Amino acid sequence: MESLTTKIYEKAKRKRGHHKIALLIDGPNMLRKEFNINLDKIREVLKEYGDIVIGRVYLNQYASDKLIEAVINQGFEPRISAGDVDVEMAVDATELVFNPNIDTIVYVTRDADFLPAIRKAKEKGKKIIIIGAEPGFSTALKKIADVVIIINEDFKMKDNEEKQ
Repeated sequence: MESLTTKIYEKAKRKRGHHKIALLIDGPNMLRKEFNINLDKIREVLKEYGDIVIGRVYLNQYASDKLIEAVINQGFEPRISAGDVDVEMAVDATELVFNPNIDTIVYVTRDADFLPAIRKAKEKGKKIIIIGAEPGFSTALKKIADVVIIINEDFKMKDNEEKQ
């Protein structure tokens, strides 16, 4: 049985950036030359928030073997979809809502297709971090997230003010 001290410690630890993170990357939307996405930089920035327990990159069936290999070499799990990548990513994200080993879900995307999954995650007490880029970064995504990280032209990540 957990003691009160253990519960208080665990709660304090989560607040200091020891979250258990599921990182979900919308490949077709974000892994584009114009954004110059660096998966190692994303991993580095997320260290401030906690540990990445699950790291998945969602790709369509047209992804090159070179891209798939690069994703694997960087320690991420490629998820190749013959259908709509967003649907597969949203289903996985919804399943993660019920995973007790995950308390933070990070979406690397720009579009609002994931709003229903994000709403469900927030209902269940999960913290949401959105990493996106302009142009086309959904205002609705920015508003619903607990933390928004914007990737600019130089791939400097700017953390928006964290909402309480």
